[in-house]
Amino acid sequence: MTDNCAARVAAAYRRITECDRPEVWITLRREAQARADAEKVDARAAAGEELPLAGLLVAVKDNIDVAGLPTTAGCPAYAYTPETSAPAVRRLTDAGAIVLGKTNMDQFATGLVGTRSPYGAVRGALRPEKISGGSSSGSAVAVALGIADLALGTDTAGSGRVPAALNGIVGVKPTLGLVPTTGVVPAARSYDAVTVFARTLACAQRALTVMTGPDDGDPRGRTWPDDVRLSAPPRPRVAVPRDEDLAPLSPDARAAFATAVKRLEAVGATSTVLDVSPLLRAARLLYDGALVAERYAAVGEFVARDPSAADPTVAGIILAASELPAHALVADQERLDQYKTLAHRALSGYDALILPTTTEHPDIAAVRADPVAVNSHLGTYTNFVNLLDMAAVAVPAGEADGSPFGVSVVTRAFEDQPALDIAALLTGEQAPVPLPRTGVDLAVFGAHLRGQPLNHQLTDSGARYAGEVATSTAYRLTALDTVPARPGLTRVGPSAGARITGERWTLSPAALGRFLADLPAPMSLGRLELADGTWVLGFQCDPHTAAGGTDITHLGDWRAYLDAAAP
Repeated sequence: MTDNCAARVAAAYRRITECDRPEVWITLRREAQARADAEKVDARAAAGEELPLAGLLVAVKDNIDVAGLPTTAGCPAYAYTPETSAPAVRRLTDAGAIVLGKTNMDQFATGLVGTRSPYGAVRGALRPEKISGGSSSGSAVAVALGIADLALGTDTAGSGRVPAALNGIVGVKPTLGLVPTTGVVPAARSYDAVTVFARTLACAQRALTVMTGPDDGDPRGRTWPDDVRLSAPPRPRVAVPRDEDLAPLSPDARAAFATAVKRLEAVGATSTVLDVSPLLRAARLLYDGALVAERYAAVGEFVARDPSAADPTVAGIILAASELPAHALVADQERLDQYKTLAHRALSGYDALILPTTTEHPDIAAVRADPVAVNSHLGTYTNFVNLLDMAAVAVPAGEADGSPFGVSVVTRAFEDQPALDIAALLTGEQAPVPLPRTGVDLAVFGAHLRGQPLNHQLTDSGARYAGEVATSTAYRLTALDTVPARPGLTRVGPSAGARITGERWTLSPAALGRFLADLPAPMSLGRLELADGTWVLGFQCDPHTAAGGTDITHLGDWRAYLDAAAP
């Protein structure tokens, strides 16, 4: 940050006054409280503590616990004051972020509209006569108005994506279980995710990197698998819906979606039309089937005791779920398993599915006139994602019908980083460091370099390019008599060789294991000393084989040798 944290807090509270959007907040901390936190962060940074989120200002949806602030879930009668923050919040503040307050939301996270709250309907950031989208309404608008750098929401059916689209910002919904839901009032526990809003992908990913990881209090927590892909391939393969699957969109929105797809193609992606109607049918199970029983399991007993304390639409949805028989829930869970298998098969061979994030941007009056139908329509392209255990990144993609328009990059579970990479192609951002940080660095110097014949072995495994490297002067490079042609790197002793240029790639532990298992003689993997004095795992060659090759150390780079040898 270019200015100190206390100054950033003061600027945020000036912005709150300028915007005059009281409906964004349920509990806004006093400026003095936030400034005191900022001064502590400044002191920690001055003492040399590493704080990756130092001074970032956070708004927190009011179904996520913040120590000492009431949690209402949008229902005053439900309020309680937690002594500890949810792990997602605590990890942000431990990293230097500062909480501004708790934001308004569709009550009990039941809705995609942002109007189902006794604290008032949250108006769209750019078009106040229209809805903000929900249920994470206040969080999205706090970011879109430039008050908060990032905000936490929750997403069961699209609540971390629809408001992102309607307010022109980024919304990242990670794979279920990666961010703990401890300290979160559930909506449908099996399908809830803590999400992040930000104005850039890089900011959202910085927060997610801090937030992810298991928590002892979350029985549904998950960890990254050993074979996780850390990058989208250089030319990602994306699926796009058929024209008939886009029927809910206006002509202007269809044109905006087509433009987004063309933008991906222009930067190297290949697109193929896919029938996504089975996914859209699966989405209806969340509310039209017995899975809605999860809503009653979450807060149904509270609502049943005093229905008048709840929003009428919310109460109607939750209480109706109490009448569902257990066998209907089991049958729909089995149906959902079948849809998961179908989805996995349909998306085989693709790196992502590209969809409009939502269908339209309705007026607040239209939602009040028909709250259920409009809400259902908004979730057309989002409801299935958590049901089918997928990850999604929502990004702005221009305008349609005078409002912000957004698209979502949807991937299989744990393909969060490929989704972020493909989303970055749409926003034009430089892809940030990979999520997760569980990868292993590997230095390559020959046939695995970019543009060389074996580089696909890295990219096919989801490895991520991490820049050029150079060895210390303790190495020599030899051109071996192999097919395909490859060099042999050998250590000969300090200053007995030369600096050899190569590339650093980061790959999953499982991918590294496969490389090692398939490595042909005379190659091996071992620790290499780099020019900066650090050591990294890399390809090496046994000295006996290297002695039979052509010494090309003086060229310092395998590609330079290939250029010199070219006819």
